Amino acid sequence: MHEPSRGWREIIAEGEAAHLERLAEQLRELQRKNARGKPPRRALHAKGQAPAEAELTILPDLPEHARVGIFKEPRTFRGYVRFSNGSGVRLPDTKPDVRGLALKLLDVDGPKIIPGLERATTQDFLFIQSPATPFRDADAFVWFVLAASRPASLLPKAIRRFGPVGAVRLVRQLLQGLSRPVVSLATSTYYSALPTAFGPYAVKYTLTPRARATEGAKPGPSPEYLTEELCSRLKTGPVEYDLAVQFFVDEQKTPIEDASVEWKTSDSPLLDVARLTLPSQDLAASRGRELGERIEAMSFDPWHTTADFRPLGNMMRARSAAYRLSTIERKASPEPGTEKA
Repeated sequence: MHEPSRGWREIIAEGEAAHLERLAEQLRELQRKNARGKPPRRALHAKGQAPAEAELTILPDLPEHARVGIFKEPRTFRGYVRFSNGSGVRLPDTKPDVRGLALKLLDVDGPKIIPGLERATTQDFLFIQSPATPFRDADAFVWFVLAASRPASLLPKAIRRFGPVGAVRLVRQLLQGLSRPVVSLATSTYYSALPTAFGPYAVKYTLTPRARATEGAKPGPSPEYLTEELCSRLKTGPVEYDLAVQFFVDEQKTPIEDASVEWKTSDSPLLDVARLTLPSQDLAASRGRELGERIEAMSFDPWHTTADFRPLGNMMRARSAAYRLSTIERKASPEPGTEKA
């Protein structure tokens, strides 16, 4: 495989940092509102599912350009996984929603990016079940999150903001993502959706399940069916995913700043770099429940990483401010064993 392009670049508007801080404050206000006087949950992805122990095994014989950071050599990292629904309030699993997967690796060497956490020994990766977002940038995303808190007026507001054609396109993209039935977390594909640096290159990540859904399988009727189904699987055996990267090609096919564009595998093929394994475990046992409480108290942030994997693009830069304020609001910690009450 030839060396990927190094021609990617970020385009940062003047005054963007201050603007993104204002957007993050709006999300924090929504976080406080959703708490209704109780201890605040995450601003988004408030409901966690089946938090579990995990292992990430780096594959041997990777091409030279893929040997970056944690992928430099074959080894296995211990870690934790948190599945989630995307809403800022806890909804039944039967409700259509964005689904997420957050991975925290342990014993990762090297200084981390976030000020004050340089000496942390963990590193985070975040995924959703869509290869791109319906939103080009953070302005559109935050506008939608705030507008969606009052669903009855969402469509008229969308028409005013995006025009009739743009509003219809946005609604269609949202419905396509939300209407996809989720039978099992173990048979779902997850994507970083947004780019990060990969040494001198830029990539997106994909997690592809090694298990396949049973033909004719349907979502369960229980409001907690996603947790129940995964708990049942893990009691009898492991759950595995292949972690792959797609490399930046050019600004037309694989843009850095436009989060609404899917990086197609026909333009940038997947390269497997690791295997994510959830070992067999009993999440309902006392140890599993205790671990689940600890994982729920942790923070997961795409900026909690080494410089080799710095997040890229407007939406990722917005996450830096938003995740920081959300974490402060919840008094969460990125380091296991240091969570605050």
